[in-house]
Amino acid sequence: MQAVQLRKGMIVQIDGELLRVHDFQHVTPGKGQAVMQTRLRNLRSGAMVDRRFRSQEDVERVQLDSRNVEYLYKEGDHYVFMDSETYDQIHLLAGVIEEALPYLVANLVLDVDFFDDEPVGLELPTTVDLEVTETEPAIKGATASASSKPATLETGLVVQVPPFVAIGDKVRIETSTGNYLTRA
Repeated sequence: MQAVQLRKGMIVQIDGELLRVHDFQHVTPGKGQAVMQTRLRNLRSGAMVDRRFRSQEDVERVQLDSRNVEYLYKEGDHYVFMDSETYDQIHLLAGVIEEALPYLVANLVLDVDFFDDEPVGLELPTTVDLEVTETEPAIKGATASASSKPATLETGLVVQVPPFVAIGDKVRIETSTGNYLTRA
């Protein structure tokens, strides 16, 4: 495919390395050819790379296999998942799944992406339910008005919640934005 068709989340192979498009921008200078300025994450090492492509340059898009897994626990710098069908354990480095870490809780079911039987990333569910571990006390008579307060969740993620949410409540968080949706 042509570089101008790159979108966030796509996986491409460049110089034998698998890279996920983290961010992209189509730049058309006043003089010269248009280019795609991209920020890519190496799926094996987790390193971020900035790369510029000519708009008409060909890029090799990679198709991945997805497997349903369950998150089990953290072991050092690795996160351990179990394949739901074969019960095999899969270890992923923290750098590879960095964006998903604030949403990982034990027994969370999600999909892990594989390339040639090697795990290279994961896909979170649309929403996750997390418990509030720290927030200001609920204000008597408070409603879901425009005001909000910060709340720390069980994974360490801090989100803005309505004033009536208290410690111990379960809240539903949208994984694509990290925003509070509702109490669970």
